[in-house]
Amino acid sequence: MRSLLNVPMLKESELIGAIGIYRQEVRPFTSKQVELITNFAAQAVIAIENARLLSELSQRTAELEMRSLEIAKLNQQLEQRVIDQVGEIERMGRLRRFLPPQVADLIVASGTEKQLESHRQEITALFCDLRGFTGFSESSDPEDVMALLRDYHEAIGQIIFKYGGTLERFAGDGVMVIFNDPVPVENPALQAVLMAVDMRAAIGGLIGKWRDLGHDLGFGIGIAHGFATLGTIGFEGRRDYAAIGTVSNVASRLCDEAKPGQILVSPRVRQSIEKVATTEPVGEFALKGIRRPMMAYNVVESVPLDSN
Repeated sequence: MRSLLNVPMLKESELIGAIGIYRQEVRPFTSKQVELITNFAAQAVIAIENARLLSELSQRTAELEMRSLEIAKLNQQLEQRVIDQVGEIERMGRLRRFLPPQVADLIVASGTEKQLESHRQEITALFCDLRGFTGFSESSDPEDVMALLRDYHEAIGQIIFKYGGTLERFAGDGVMVIFNDPVPVENPALQAVLMAVDMRAAIGGLIGKWRDLGHDLGFGIGIAHGFATLGTIGFEGRRDYAAIGTVSNVASRLCDEAKPGQILVSPRVRQSIEKVATTEPVGEFALKGIRRPMMAYNVVESVPLDSN
């Protein structure tokens, strides 16, 4: 190189580089050549700045896109979480309609409702209702009927939860409760009798109050033990837990035969509680839907509290 020309590349008086040309002979560069290289240097500065700005813009765009994806993913996760939580609330609400709170909590905690699928199980079924309720409802104002049912349901509902029973049926004054499903019970017959004795005492207090109001009502209970097919029945938006089998029918028929204040139990139930409760035979009954007459027993003494 015999002749050299360097033109600075300036950005707002800041040197960011230079453009240089040279010759292999000694000869000065003309003013036009210097001007041309100077223009090249200025254009190069603009091109470099544009490239830098474009790079920053691309980087920020990528960051914004990434952030938008993260926000969208977060929103999707949040939306799914809300859907799941709403689903759990609805599921818990459905379960609590026919299960005691501790049973509903157990099923929700397990994350599956497999316990509610159709299956065969040995259970104790209890059916109870009010004696004389039909006549009372026909001759009384609807407001009086509803007020009485509220007191009645409140009393037995608390007792059902207390003893961990599964509410199978709740229609008017008739209530069906089962034991040993979906949660196992060591002695379901005893648990049912314990609850029945507690119910009899609680409703006995209400009956005195109702009589003071002029309502002649009684309370009867029937309890049977045997196998049944259990599971949810119904349709989307309205499902119940049901026990299908002879044991449910026997409990209902025994309840029909029970006089006010009686707790009629089947022979199998009596056998399970004979060491902790006093019963008396009340005779054989030809129960509707049952081939042979069945001996029934009335629980006459309260079961000791420490027998549970």
